[in-house]
Amino acid sequence: MVKKRKPAHPGEILDELYIKPLQLNLQKLADRLGIARNTLFKIRAGEASVTPSIALSLAEAFDTTPQLWLNLQQTYDLWIEEPEHVHVQPIIKNGEFLQIKQNQGITRAAIV
Repeated sequence: MVKKRKPAHPGEILDELYIKPLQLNLQKLADRLGIARNTLFKIRAGEASVTPSIALSLAEAFDTTPQLWLNLQQTYDLWIEEPEHVHVQPIIKNGEFLQIKQNQGITRAAIV
């Protein structure tokens, strides 16, 4: 279920909606967020992820929620990983344990 359009990396949102419009100095912003300037540059470039700790700092700095930043990161990460994902056969479908060859040796106790 690959989405057609690549979602924005949270660094792009940070840059376009906060850094540029507010004309923020990157060193001062990094200091305020409690992160290295290099980390901030990597996030802006989409080369580093927004961690829960950084999401908390961004939320406090820009009056948003940490969930906003983490959801942006998660959406981006899933979009990147999905084409490479090797699909697995289901073990349970509609609440029922499927008896298929690949499930032999797997017991309900092992799943729970």
